[in-house]
Amino acid sequence: MNWFDAGDAQLHWREDGDPDGAPVVFSNSLGTDLRLWDFVLERLPKKGLRYIRYDTRGHGLSSSPDGPYGMGALITDTERLMDHLELKDAVFVGLSMGGMIAQGLAVKRLDLIRGVVLSNTGAKIGNADMWNERIDAVTAGGIEAVADATMERWFSKAFHETAELQMWRNMLTRQSAEGYNACMSAIAGTDMITVTSGLRLPAMGIAGSEDGSTPPDMVRELMGLIPGAGYELIRKAGHLPCVEQPDLYAQHLMRFLDSIGHGTDG
Repeated sequence: MNWFDAGDAQLHWREDGDPDGAPVVFSNSLGTDLRLWDFVLERLPKKGLRYIRYDTRGHGLSSSPDGPYGMGALITDTERLMDHLELKDAVFVGLSMGGMIAQGLAVKRLDLIRGVVLSNTGAKIGNADMWNERIDAVTAGGIEAVADATMERWFSKAFHETAELQMWRNMLTRQSAEGYNACMSAIAGTDMITVTSGLRLPAMGIAGSEDGSTPPDMVRELMGLIPGAGYELIRKAGHLPCVEQPDLYAQHLMRFLDSIGHGTDG
């Protein structure tokens, strides 16, 4: 296991692929950890690309400092990890909360980021009242109190008939309730519409047709803020298309990487 001290948070991170390859950094969604990307990474080339992923603070094996957090803290954690690993000109793939981190990091440190994949995310997600209701529910009853509703938003109807659903429900409920709430506070306080509209870099959005958290229109509107950005809709998938449709997800990601010459053939 790899462990990095980012200051007030300690991050668990992992490296796969080609250590000399072009860097691709993955950032997880609220309620998941770096295992979110397992199925996609199995389908990506082993040569020419270096894959870095980490558990956002409050998630997985990373520490859960006292909250609430601001989005700036999540962005700074990632910035410090990338500086520690001497990553430059990376493609950053962020899903939901990770997509917000991607936007903020690209605005703050364009030297670190040459392209972004903004998956199942928005410049602003929900509103403060919605997030505060969920924070109150978790405070009173733990993550279990919101688990079933979260599964409904995360996955398509077909996926709910599979045994695999329970694995992802377990991942959610075994996160730190304090870290989960602290990250919800970060999302609740984030509106990146103005700063993201100033981005000028290669970008692709990915949406799931049955996403109950960040519907396709939200992702499409986000990509409309970035001139020249692409957009891909993955059908028969909810909020985590990298889980439900990993083949398509990997194909879209590789097309994007190839289109900007990122990797072996770049």
